[in-house]
Amino acid sequence: MSIYLNKDSKIIVQGMTGGMGSKHTTLMVEAGSNIVGGVNARKAGTTVELGGKELPVFGSVEEAMKETGADVSVVFVPPAFTKDACIEAVDAGIGLLVVITEGVPVQDTAQVFAYLEGKSTRMIGPNCPGVITPEESLAGITPHTIAGKGPIGLVSKSGTLTYQMMYELRDYGFTTAIGIGGDPIIGTTHIDALKAFEEDPETEAIVMIGEIGGDAEERAAAYIKDNVTKPVVGYVAGFTAPEGKTMGHAGAIVSGSSGTAQAKKEALEAVGVKVGKTPSETAQLMREILESR
Repeated sequence: MSIYLNKDSKIIVQGMTGGMGSKHTTLMVEAGSNIVGGVNARKAGTTVELGGKELPVFGSVEEAMKETGADVSVVFVPPAFTKDACIEAVDAGIGLLVVITEGVPVQDTAQVFAYLEGKSTRMIGPNCPGVITPEESLAGITPHTIAGKGPIGLVSKSGTLTYQMMYELRDYGFTTAIGIGGDPIIGTTHIDALKAFEEDPETEAIVMIGEIGGDAEERAAAYIKDNVTKPVVGYVAGFTAPEGKTMGHAGAIVSGSSGTAQAKKEALEAVGVKVGKTPSETAQLMREILESR
């Protein structure tokens, strides 16, 4: 089992012919993802060979979905054009929209977020590594060789910490790992992922990685208390961050105790989540849970 993405997912790439798009499309093909085409209005009707696969380029997401049956789109579009790319995909009715682009203006993301209301599309990101269901499919930029299939579900604000946690727990493996992104406004939250992992019969335990700033982790703690029966371990990046300083990745300012790593750690521990002080310690906590089952 998996959440959001599996071997049957048909993926298109918006921005496939660009530098980053072509590079990561090749890596997604190598990961076994079923990439069925790309979207670039200026190169519609052409094909490109990536990862040993001849891929058609379509003029729009709607055309790509009609011709290929695609249900997932991965966005590698420059920040200035990301909002339009997202709205185009939502209008076409894509099921899963994975937005990798970093530096998307928060106002643009807010407009897309509002546009999603009542629509059938789930957005992950922006500014995220995407989703990987090991040995089945990759929609994003996570290195597919880090870890194989196993019983752990992973949801993380940070891309690099996603990779590290997968590597630390590679001896167990993962059902699905989701990098939700660290921007102030994102499409899919910790709570969304926790709900999906709780409902997935193959996921036995969950790792949740957060960061300083905002109150997403505190809200996730409240959700865990009321709705999650599976064991959860956590890590919050930023224990050494100086108070009152805007930190680059999350774009969030820590004021008083609100938004600090310590406050988030305490909120999670209050509902029974074991929180490590380092990624390695967090991985060890998960290992102990799985070994005791």
